Amino acid sequence: MSESKDTYFTVNEEYRAEISVNSSRFIATCVPVTTRESALERLAHIRSEFFDATHNCYAYRLGIGGLDFRFSDDGEPNSTAGKPILFMMQKYEVSDVLLIVTRYYGGTKLGVGGLSRAYSDAAEQVLKLCNKKPVYKTTKVRVMCMYEDIGVVKSLLETYAVSHEADYRDIIEIYCDIPCSMIDEFCNAVTQKTHARAGTFIEQIQ
Repeated sequence: MSESKDTYFTVNEEYRAEISVNSSRFIATCVPVTTRESALERLAHIRSEFFDATHNCYAYRLGIGGLDFRFSDDGEPNSTAGKPILFMMQKYEVSDVLLIVTRYYGGTKLGVGGLSRAYSDAAEQVLKLCNKKPVYKTTKVRVMCMYEDIGVVKSLLETYAVSHEADYRDIIEIYCDIPCSMIDEFCNAVTQKTHARAGTFIEQIQ
């Protein structure tokens, strides 16, 4: 299964990393989330964990292309924290992710440039640790075929399907998840390769 425009990447679990800059501690936490509500819920949990921190700055990105996003400097000078965190998430091409950088002030002011670098570096440090996993936007398709065509159909499933399961009876019935942008191509390929002996039926859009 190759990547397509229906595919994006998230992280497989929560990760944490810490850096120190001029005695200030920057603790970066990267969390997989799927909705704005879950992002804000996890943010509240991390803020509670680090209730005594000077700042809990964050950014989140959701969905294909990370078009649903939000960031906050949480009291730091404008654009010195949230935007650098978001930029790193874009650089590492992850979405459905909340990234929080918690700061414990160490007594030395870093300046605008220093703050931006510190938040950026902390975000990058945790993103380097993350294992990424693909997320697919798919449509459920049912394929009906004869036993004589199962080899051809399996080959097409290996090319197009994210997942599939088969029920072997008098006629083989296969339920598969196909990336939305490839539905027409897949259905046409099944028809052509089996000389119209196999049929495809779109079940639902996930």
